[in-house]
Amino acid sequence: MADVRKVLYLSAEVAPFAKTGGLGDVGGSLPKALKALGHDVRVVMPAYKSIEDGRFPNISALPMQINVPTGGGNIPCGVFKGSLPGSDVPVYFIAQWNLFKRDNIYGYWDDPYRFAFFSRAALELARALKWKPDVVHCHDWHTAPAITWLATAGASDPFFAHTPTVFTIHNLAIQGNTNWHIFDYLGILTHSLAEEAYGEVNLIARGIYHATMVNTVSPTYALEIMTREGGAGLDGLLRHRAYDLHGILNGIDYDEWNPATDPHLPAHYSAETFALDGAEERLRNRRALQVRLGLPQVDNVPLVAMVSRLTWQKGLDIMGHVLHLLMNGFSGPAQFVVLGTGDSQYESMFAQLAGYHREKMTAVLAYEADLAPLIYGGSDMFLMPSLFEPCGLGQLIAMRYGSVPIVRATGGLADTVQEPVTGFVFHNFNEEEFWHAVQRAIYVYNVDKPRWQEIQRNGMKADFSWERSASGYEQLYEWAIARVGAVAHNGSS
Repeated sequence: MADVRKVLYLSAEVAPFAKTGGLGDVGGSLPKALKALGHDVRVVMPAYKSIEDGRFPNISALPMQINVPTGGGNIPCGVFKGSLPGSDVPVYFIAQWNLFKRDNIYGYWDDPYRFAFFSRAALELARALKWKPDVVHCHDWHTAPAITWLATAGASDPFFAHTPTVFTIHNLAIQGNTNWHIFDYLGILTHSLAEEAYGEVNLIARGIYHATMVNTVSPTYALEIMTREGGAGLDGLLRHRAYDLHGILNGIDYDEWNPATDPHLPAHYSAETFALDGAEERLRNRRALQVRLGLPQVDNVPLVAMVSRLTWQKGLDIMGHVLHLLMNGFSGPAQFVVLGTGDSQYESMFAQLAGYHREKMTAVLAYEADLAPLIYGGSDMFLMPSLFEPCGLGQLIAMRYGSVPIVRATGGLADTVQEPVTGFVFHNFNEEEFWHAVQRAIYVYNVDKPRWQEIQRNGMKADFSWERSASGYEQLYEWAIARVGAVAHNGSS
């Protein structure tokens, strides 16, 4: 077993307190898995309006004030404290009402300064608690200023000197671009990077450059971002850090996503019971789903599903033609449901198709958290034709629930779905290959039920738990600590 480590975990999102996507899911799950391995993990996030307004129970204000140094002088902030649900992992909330008590998490002109303040405040919180971390773990551009400060001004700070950092990239496409004044705000002197335009600061590039270790949320995504096509302008910098760049696959919370206990399912089952009565239980869920969606009660046609943010990243530009072929019976009868919200052009596409194919298709263009588990537990196939996908959680949940994923081989989708073992895969981003993958799945579903059920069981038995992922981060922390220790030793010898 690895040594017990003190991990300061910084994230702009931590479920259930704040979540817009996978970043929040990781923040709500990974620290608990690390705690289960014996580590002392302390999570820090901003106190958004929902925290200040008391929407979450068991969160209280601490009797302390932190003065955060900035270029304009010290700015005071308060601190709330709670814990991750179902655990004793502490969560500290940085409270600065002018910066964080707003209606939304993101989308403001001063976002870079808001999160630079948060990053600096999180470090000052550790100092105020007299709790020196063994490693600081930062996530996406919002927390990269902490890494930048630690590698520059913080290197001469007695409390933080030789503190290793791990920087996790969840989505390289969102980089946190701002102007040079951010360094005055942070109180540091540094040089420009080749990846930055004149007068511009790229915060995620800074995190990549200065972090002790860098990782992404899947091995394939780690390789993709070192290419010109997938690197979002930072491929050269990432190739420069290739030796320190790792891919660790995200997990899912097996307590939350469990078809044996999920309260949203009318019938429960598991990988262990699937060979006995699981198939019948999934059929009951399918019928309940059809009733809720207003679809005809038919058992022997494939029910195809998508649960997704409706954005270009999710491959929706090749969905229209494939749905046209599917709904018009080019591979036989089928039903389709989509759940999600997003860009108006994609919402309109699904709404129009659903209106035309009323007896075959339903588009739920809303956020209905209780419907998603029923879709996973009642559908036969799950579509993820993503243009790029750093990790993806939908395919992991679908497999857990016995819905067979049909995915494009990119990022985490390529790492988690294997044809013909756990699903169906296409490679090039085009309608023809996507449609052929759908056809292959429907063919097996229609003509070879034993093989279909074997694919379902394989997916349900696969281990995508956070325990598995946490052991990867544990190793990454040890490498980061060893790296900084070696540098410190050599510097003092």
